[in-house]
Order: sequence, then structure tokens, then C-alpha cells
Amino acid sequence: MNLELDIARRIARAPLGGSRSVMERIAVASVALSVAVMLLSIAIITGFKREISRRISDFSSHVVVTDPRSLGSLDAEPLRIDRALDSLAACDPAFRRAARYALRGGIVRTAEAVEGVLLKGVDAAYDLAPFEGWLVEGALPRIGDTIRAKEVLLPRELARRLALAAGDRFELLYAEADARLRRDRFKVAGIYASGMDELDRTTLLTDLRNVQRLAGWAPDEVSGCEIRLDRLEAAPAFAEGLDRRLFYDESERFDRLAAMCVQALYPNIFDWLKAHDVNAAVILTIMLVVAFFNLSAALLTVVLERIRMIGLLRALGMTRRSLRRIFRYRAAIIALRGLAWGNAAGLALCLVQRHFGLVRLDAEGYLLSVVPIALEAGWWLLLNAGFAAAIFLLMLLPASAVASVKPDETMRYE
Repeated sequence: MNLELDIARRIARAPLGGSRSVMERIAVASVALSVAVMLLSIAIITGFKREISRRISDFSSHVVVTDPRSLGSLDAEPLRIDRALDSLAACDPAFRRAARYALRGGIVRTAEAVEGVLLKGVDAAYDLAPFEGWLVEGALPRIGDTIRAKEVLLPRELARRLALAAGDRFELLYAEADARLRRDRFKVAGIYASGMDELDRTTLLTDLRNVQRLAGWAPDEVSGCEIRLDRLEAAPAFAEGLDRRLFYDESERFDRLAAMCVQALYPNIFDWLKAHDVNAAVILTIMLVVAFFNLSAALLTVVLERIRMIGLLRALGMTRRSLRRIFRYRAAIIALRGLAWGNAAGLALCLVQRHFGLVRLDAEGYLLSVVPIALEAGWWLLLNAGFAAAIFLLMLLPASAVASVKPDETMRYE
């Protein structure tokens, strides 16, 4: 039988017909609030980083092979990329698939507005699964069919400005090589919303052959190649290895090509995401300090409330070590209650936000329109274990206050 634990459990019970002390309830509430805030902070920051990284990589792939001089250009010179590139890329086990793309700038004109757009043509190897999940109206355009379809997938924000819906037709103006303006007509197959308005607000997705025809390119001429991997974290090492193989290839077909990972294409966004780790560390530290001070105050109050009991136990021969252990157990019981309430509140708020998306964001400032939530058993268990261990170590100091209690004085204490 653990005598110290049994005594701690007995004094933790509320008096018959009464309630626990105010300081004890404040300590439990403080621990619960700290745990709930830490849980919410990690869930939001983890979800924020993961969701933005995933959507960026879904939108522009993990690795892009193109002429670096053509980045940001709407009318770059075409490249001839054959299937030999796939053989170089497939040397890495992280490789999953490669798809050619072509870019062309243009102007969409409707009765309601005129907007500049980026027409992106892709082939049948392109992964349309993310766009299928982002589809809000209509259907995906037919890509890679035997008969070329003049259909596009339109971003929702652009469709709103142009007053277009699925099934509507619009006029696209584009410049020829001699600077003359030409026009063509396309049909809106569907409307999508990736949730990242800053990236997709002007990008129209269509069949690769439509862009090649507008630009006057041959069937084997494209703007570049997008490569998807089995995971985002492998992109920097994969791009570096592929770039090295392209550089040292003896043929001249890869002279203009370079491989760039998505982290290098959007460095500001990924650096911004890394800065959130500092924010998480600051929040966790502040919440831990708040919980420690409130728990310390509650424990000292418990010591004062039980000072006659302490003197009696000392007079009966209990050692100071056993007394300290009693109040460490007492602090652990308070902390566990706070952990239970904090986890219940934090997990409930996370689940409500994840399923209903009640808290919204300004997409222009945060790239996402809804606060994302990521819950994983790994970091949740680590958070609880780390918090409990930190509180236990910090409680060694206030629990040692019982060592200074003298039996002859406490027996007369009132």
C-alpha cells in the first residue's frame, strides 16, 4: 500500500456537503486552460503548415523542370522535353509521375468584365485529383481525349468577377508573335476553388493541345514538366539530384533545363511557415509558466490548509521525504484533473472547427479561407506527456515547502 498516495487522495476529496477550495479550482481551471490553448495552438499551426504545403504542391506539383529564364513569363520560348526526362527522374525512388504543361497569357472578355488570365494546358498524365476535390460547380474539362475539347476549368473568384457559370462560353484574346491580337472561344466545363485565392485567382486549366495551338507550337513543344513525388519532404533532395543529372547529361537536349522544388519556387511562403514554429514555442512556454504559477499557488494554499495535519504526521514519525511525496501526489492529482478538462475542451473545439469551419480567415493575408486543424495521436500524446513531466519537475520546489514545517509549532497552529 502506498501510504503517501492514499493520504493525497483522501485530502483531494471534497468535504462532505462542501466544495473544494477556491485556489484548487483556480489551479485546475488554469491547467485546463493552458492545455486547451496549447492543444489548439499545435493543431492549428500544424494544420496550417500542412494544408498550405499540400495545396501549393497540389497546385504546382513537387518539382518543376523548365528553363529558369522562363519563370514568371507568360510568353516564354517553348522547350522540347521527351520521355528521356522520365528515365532520369525515375532513378529516384520518390518519383511517382511526370506531366508536361504549357503556359500562355491572355485576356478574357465578357459582357460584365475584362480580366487577364493564365491559360495552363496539361496532358493526360497530369494529376487532376486535387482539382476534383476543389470542384464547386460543373465537371473537370476533358483532357487527353482523342478529340480535342475546348473546355477550361475556371477559378471561382475569376468566375464571379466575369459573371460566368459552368456551361457558359467566353472569348479569349491573345497576342500572336507579330503582336497582333487574335481571339478564340472556350466553354467553362467547371469552376474550382482551392482555398488559396492568391495562387488560383487567374489560372485556367485546359488541354495541353489548346495552349500549343494558341501559341503556334509543335506537339512536342511545352513550357516544362511537373513531377509529383510520394511526399513533399523529398522534393528538395529530389530536385537537387535531378538537376545534377540534367547538368552532367552528355546530350544537348537538357541544356536549358533545370529542376526546382516547390520550396524554391515559393520561398517566401515556406519561410513564413517555418516562422510559425517560433510562435508555437512562445505560446507553449507562456501557457506552461501560467499553469506552473497557478499550480504552485494552489499547492502552497493546500500546505497552509493542512498545516496541522503536517505537524501531526511529523510528530507521528513521518519523514520530510514522505511529506513532500504526499504533496507532490496532491499536485499531480490537480494537474491530472486540469489535463482531463483541458483535453476535453481542446479536442471538442478542434473537432467542431474541423467539421464545421466556424472560424474563417482572410485569404489575402493567410492564403486559406478557413482555419485548418490537424489532429494526430503522436503529438497529442507527446504534448500531454511533456506537460505532465514539466509540471512534475517544476512542482519539486513548492512541494519542498513542507520540509520547513516544525511539529512543535504546527500542533498549536490555528
